Amino acid sequence: MDLQEEIRQLHTQAVQKRKEHLRLVQQLKKMKPFDVDELFHTEHETVFEEIDCLDCGNCCRTTPALLLYEDISTISKHLRMSAAKFMDEYVRKDEDGDFVFKHTPCSFLNDDNYCSIYEVRPNACREYPHTHQKKMTKILDLTVTNAGICPAVARILDRLEETLL
Repeated sequence: MDLQEEIRQLHTQAVQKRKEHLRLVQQLKKMKPFDVDELFHTEHETVFEEIDCLDCGNCCRTTPALLLYEDISTISKHLRMSAAKFMDEYVRKDEDGDFVFKHTPCSFLNDDNYCSIYEVRPNACREYPHTHQKKMTKILDLTVTNAGICPAVARILDRLEETLL
């Protein structure tokens, strides 16, 4: 299956595999955090040799990025606009009270999947899909959610299921 078809099927497959993913999460929670990190980091490296984010961009098309105050300050300076004007034009508060980008697809996503503010992109964008971070056991539920957005995360979870279940 090609990547574009995989992206089209992500949400449906994430819903279908939710029970399996949650069973995997329970298995991972029984392991030492360092071992969980090692498993994720190894699969992260392998999967990102197969997938280039520039061929996908689904996260930028479907999910508004979380913005920290530092992100708002940095991006607004980069765009040579006041933080207030930047917030008015590009930012909203979500249902959790967090600042996120107002529009999806992201206003800064170009047609070729390049980010027009890549060098100053928000921390959430820098860290996405979070599968290379330390303390993965703390974000396993988020990882299951991200499997419906990011084909790399879905592949990582599938590979971990094959290994552990």
